[in-house]
Amino acid sequence: MKVVVQRVSRASVTIATEKVASIGQGLLILLGIVHDDSDDDIQWLTRKIANLRIFEDAQGVMNKSLLDVDGDAIVVSQFTLHASTKKGNRPSYIKAAKPDLAIPLYQKFVAQLERQLSKKIQTGQFGADMKVELLNDGPVTIIIDSKNLE
Repeated sequence: MKVVVQRVSRASVTIATEKVASIGQGLLILLGIVHDDSDDDIQWLTRKIANLRIFEDAQGVMNKSLLDVDGDAIVVSQFTLHASTKKGNRPSYIKAAKPDLAIPLYQKFVAQLERQLSKKIQTGQFGADMKVELLNDGPVTIIIDSKNLE
């Protein structure tokens, strides 16, 4: 699994004309799933995200986690995170998991993050054409890959 974690002042997801998710301070998490991802990837990533110290303390140092600031989160599925641009100019998405595998893992990821944070997590809709808006705070954007444990 690969995630792009963005610290936001606010973020939202709109499908067609309906806003399906909206948060203030927190994290926008773009999640890409590959065919060999498992519950182990979910456990490691959700724990890492919940405890990632990227929010500022009173001294302006990034010392606080999402848990510490009681922030919110939106998780959006994004298969394009696993694009390969090695050959030609058209990205290949062959590494991305097919929906029959990716959807259950996406749902497990959201459920586990909810347990880690003890709160409801907002989401986009798997496979939908979504408009994602955000005000990146910092900007702070971090890429984490569970296969590399970094």
